[in-house]
Amino acid sequence: MSLESIKYDKGNLTILDQLLLPAKSFYVDIKSVQDAWSAINTMQVRGAPAIAIVGCLSIAVELYEKEDVTLTTKSNLQIELDHKLQYLVTSRPTAVNLAKEVSILEGLIRQLVEDESVTVVDMKTRIIEAVEKLLTKDVSDNMAIGHVGANSLLTTVLDDVKVTVLTHCNTGSLATAGYGTALGVIRRLHELDRIDQVYCTETRPYMQGSRLTAYELVYEGIPSTLICDDMVAALFKKTCVHAVFVGADRVARNGDTANKIGTYQIAVLAKYHGVLFYVCAPLSSVDFSIESGDEITIEERSECEMTTVAGQRIAAKGIKCWNPAFDVTPASLITGIVTEKGCVSPNELHKLGPS
Repeated sequence: MSLESIKYDKGNLTILDQLLLPAKSFYVDIKSVQDAWSAINTMQVRGAPAIAIVGCLSIAVELYEKEDVTLTTKSNLQIELDHKLQYLVTSRPTAVNLAKEVSILEGLIRQLVEDESVTVVDMKTRIIEAVEKLLTKDVSDNMAIGHVGANSLLTTVLDDVKVTVLTHCNTGSLATAGYGTALGVIRRLHELDRIDQVYCTETRPYMQGSRLTAYELVYEGIPSTLICDDMVAALFKKTCVHAVFVGADRVARNGDTANKIGTYQIAVLAKYHGVLFYVCAPLSSVDFSIESGDEITIEERSECEMTTVAGQRIAAKGIKCWNPAFDVTPASLITGIVTEKGCVSPNELHKLGPS
């Protein structure tokens, strides 16, 4: 059974505190929108799909807590929810999934307000139902991504060949509602007994690879090896790596992809060494409203993530730091973008979006 990073049941929401992994598995209660914002901002929960799900589920949590007598009018409820939804979007700006789900919810809320046959209690129920469906949809989409990605790679190798792949950051059950995106592809390859070895990077400075991906790979019993971020070129030169699988926090219409810092340099190295490079993400991670990666806002985080380890400063005092959380990989370096609807080249991605 896959790890559960999100546990939810009828208004009760808890998340696995990923700041404590792998040393300790501890679940944190999310009792409000404020709790969700803090958990997302501090990276107790991370991964674009998981961020969106936890943010939206916190709305359901508050609606369950709200007594019907306090729901005076639909308009008042709309004002309150719109304020909370926009607040959630400010928690982390780069990942698009939360912003897209918020936009969908805002549209549903407007529709319910305008429908005179819908009561304020009906409105509350409909919103909760819409949010709760995100959990099952995410798992379903991830499993589809796993199948599509595995099939796409296996068409490039002989039937009896076990593949060696590399992944960066964390894109598994800990970053989603379950199964995972890029790690979901790897999980599917393992189910088919087609994995020889998985290499995962440490993913500095937040170490999501060594703390989280390594944890998931060991938990699943998948043959795996941890490497430092600066070992990728040497690995490609020394070892036959068939493909790189990474996730995405936002994909532009042209296929440019924002993902965890360090992804871009791996893509450059993969291109040089002739290694296939796949981006794995649900269509909810594709922002068809922007033409290229130049339009993606890149979050910059505290210098403490670079200068301090386990509370101990390791960098010289007075040194300036630059700590972008993400970089943008140009579409020209990407072999294919794997979604729940299929694997397409970056220049075909627009065909999966709105006309």
